[in-house]
Amino acid sequence: MRFEFLVALRYLRAKRQQAFISVISLLSVLGVALGVAALIIVLGVMNGFSENLRDKILGLNAHIVVGSHTGTIADYQDMAGDLEEIAGVRGATPFIYSEVMLSTPSGVKGVVLRGIDPQGAKQVLGLDQEMVQGGVLDLEIEKDFPGLIIGQELAANLRAGTGDTVNVMAPSGEGTSAGFTPSITTFDVRGVFRTGMYEYDTSFAYTTINDAQELMGFTRDVVSGMELRVHDADRARELSERVSEKLGGYPYYVRNWKEMNENLFAALELEKIAMGIILAMIILVGSFSIITALVMLVMEKTRDIAILMSMGTTRRMIRNIFVLLGLMIGGLGTALGFAVGLGGCYILENYKFIRLPADVYFMEYLPVLLHTSDLIIIAVAAMVLCFLATIYPARKASGLNPSEALRHE
Repeated sequence: MRFEFLVALRYLRAKRQQAFISVISLLSVLGVALGVAALIIVLGVMNGFSENLRDKILGLNAHIVVGSHTGTIADYQDMAGDLEEIAGVRGATPFIYSEVMLSTPSGVKGVVLRGIDPQGAKQVLGLDQEMVQGGVLDLEIEKDFPGLIIGQELAANLRAGTGDTVNVMAPSGEGTSAGFTPSITTFDVRGVFRTGMYEYDTSFAYTTINDAQELMGFTRDVVSGMELRVHDADRARELSERVSEKLGGYPYYVRNWKEMNENLFAALELEKIAMGIILAMIILVGSFSIITALVMLVMEKTRDIAILMSMGTTRRMIRNIFVLLGLMIGGLGTALGFAVGLGGCYILENYKFIRLPADVYFMEYLPVLLHTSDLIIIAVAAMVLCFLATIYPARKASGLNPSEALRHE
């Protein structure tokens, strides 16, 4: 292929008799480069968006949740020990789940109250890494009132910070002559967390299991369920099956984070595929320009092709020359596209100049994450499209009749 490569390189670098062919070749390179760069940047942003969303979800939620159809689980200490013996499970902790009302002189807000074990939660939940005031272990400090941790947005809405008190109204209560009276308990705000997800930061609050049991009026030591964290979050579905086998089925049920957020991540994946296909059309347009440039080049180089064939160059070699020429144009465009795309991703990732409304996108800046597999697919797809664009011009060139081509010269 050395001869074909040298001739193709010469045609690529040679000055054109018709400047229009050079313009089309330049547009072909820019078209492929634009498509490749757009694909890299858009897929990088969508990967970053998905990864950021996943980290936010798993930061405050466990990988696997065990619940009971009876509503509560007793003897949860023994269950936690048994579950932690399963290979791949890093930790297990009990929790209590309830919906309550928080009130201060500045406002009222309905929230999800979760009773947790502060010691066990450090191994299973990422709450401790999201704290901006106080810490999870501060819930265990003995004071006049039980402790509570709330989200930053919730704290702003209620105008309550660390050291302030809030009233918590639970659905449990007792009937009186005046009707049903809900249970109201005063809590001391011990900490504030911030995940960046508006829904979490305005709707979640945490306390200890004992305080949650007392607030909910539980008459015995029971919890709503168990939360598990595994070493590899991507294997959560497989490990949830092992957990189910360990528990023996009914009355327990097991759900993993992929099941609980399946629709969301499936929609993101579908959107990524759709955007990839749409942006690949830009590369396709660039490949059409390659067809135009090569066809016009064949017309310009008809005399040269005829001379080469009369000197012994085979039709296959002629075909290879124009295939290589088209691949050079496509390769140049792909390389330029990678330079622009990777450079754009680097700027977006390090300078963070595109700010997003946190209450809409649950993140402050446009995230970027590049996967090697995506880059390989983009490069291969671009070169395949460019190769397909060379087939017709190459066959046209190799099909020339030397005598007919030279007759009018």
